[in-house]
This record gives sequence, structure tokens and C-alpha cells, in this order.
Amino acid sequence: MDLPLVVGVDGSDSSLTAVDWAVDEAVRHGLPLHLVHASLWEMYEGAQPSFSTDRPAEAVMAEHIVASCVERARRRNPELKVSGEALAQDAVSALLRAGPEAFALVTGSRGRGEIAGMLLGSVSLAVAARAVCPIVVVRGMEPNRRGALGRIVVGVGDATGSAAAVRFAVREAEVRGCALKAVRAWRNPSQEPVDHMLIADDAARLREERASSGLDDALREAVREHPRVDVRRQPLEGPAHRILLEASAEADMIVVGAQRRHGHFGLQLGRVAHTLLHHSDCPVAVVPQPV
Repeated sequence: MDLPLVVGVDGSDSSLTAVDWAVDEAVRHGLPLHLVHASLWEMYEGAQPSFSTDRPAEAVMAEHIVASCVERARRRNPELKVSGEALAQDAVSALLRAGPEAFALVTGSRGRGEIAGMLLGSVSLAVAARAVCPIVVVRGMEPNRRGALGRIVVGVGDATGSAAAVRFAVREAEVRGCALKAVRAWRNPSQEPVDHMLIADDAARLREERASSGLDDALREAVREHPRVDVRRQPLEGPAHRILLEASAEADMIVVGAQRRHGHFGLQLGRVAHTLLHHSDCPVAVVPQPV
């Protein structure tokens, strides 16, 4: 049985955008869609409308949000299998518990109660840092979210730490029928002393060659398994977070890996992942590397 694509919903505009994106994504992969609302959100997201019912207003609101989002998903694609549930949990716990039985988790970039102007909601950030499955934060410009640019970008580090992210990105490019741009950043430290410009050029060329070789190593197995994907390798000089942020402007999704920290419950979300989650022009997938 296929694992579902799980979406966290709270009735905010951001979560409705995530529902629309997730419907299209579930259809591409041939997966069922499951919508989750955590009713305890109502306790700290401001006053809610009152209802003339014996049941708690919070429970009624939760059921209404789920039903409305399920209906929205079915209107967008009547053939898609859609389910939903309201859980008496906080949002982060509810989504993290769904993770082990999910193809991926999907959230919007901000919740209904987030402070205006926040770049990324606290729920999305917390889930991205702790999920055991891939998580996609739906953000960015409308053409990027709609998949109008025909390109997936994956940031590639070392072959071992990037394997899961690369597999995810290659499969995503395949189901969308689009190109995959694999980027690996390399640096030429300006403070490194050199006696001659030719030596500096040779050093830069060596670093670029190593980055290119690292791309080949990281992509080899996934490309062999998905030979129809048009993969474009691009070693680029500069800070990885800036390079990938620029690449997000011309991508339908950007994929980065994350590794679990030893002795700590959570993932190692470095500067690259944080920058993209807060500023990317397209949806961001954070893919944990299995331990």
C-alpha cells in the first residue's frame, strides 16, 4: 500500500496553498492525500468564532477546517483519494507522529496565528528540523509553486550525506518530466596565500574539478536507476546558501539533505537549509539522510 502524502492544515491562506500544491503532487506520484489538523492550535492562535452547540467550539472549528480542506482537495482533483482528521495534539507533535507512515509531510510557510512579516512559521521550522521523512515547505512565487519552470534543483554535498536528497530529487524530476539541476558549491579561499597568479588559477581549477567529481559520485546510482531524467551538473564557486537561493528563483522545487545529529533528537539543519526555508522563491524539500 502506498504511503500517503500528509499535509498539515490550519485554515490559513498558507495552508490552503499547501493543500493545492499537495493535491498536484499526490497525483504526480499516484499517492493518496491525508490532511491533518491539530486542534490544540486553537488554544494559542487567537480568538475563534463561537458556535451554538454543546460540543466545544474548538472541536467544531477543527472539524470544519478539515472538512473544508478535504472538499477543496476533491474539487481540485475529483479522482484523488483524500482523507482528513482532526487530532487533539499540538501541530508539531501531530505531524511528527504522522511522519514514519508518510511519503512526505507538507506544510505551508506560515500558520494562521504567526506574527505578520515572519519569514517562516514555527511549526514548519520545528517539523523540518525533526521529521524522519522528507518535508516540503510550500513557499515562493506562484509560477514556481505551479511547476511552470520545468526544473528541480538539488544541493549536493558529499556523496554519503546527499544520497537520500539526490534520490528524492531525481524521482521528483522524473514524475514531473522535467530537468534536474544538481549543484555543488566550492570555495576558493581569498585569504589563502599564493606566490603567483598561475598557482591561484591551478588551485581554483583543482577545487572545481573536485566539486565536479563529487557531483558525479553523488549522482551515479540515482541516475543509473532513472536514466530518462535530464541531469545537468553544475559546480559553482561561492557560498552554498547564496548559490542555492539564487537557483530557487528558476526552480519548481529545491531539495536539500539533512543529517541527524549524534546524541540529539533532531536534524542538522545548517545555514543552507535555514536560508532556503526562510527565503526560497520555490517550495523547499528537506530530506533526512537515514542513520
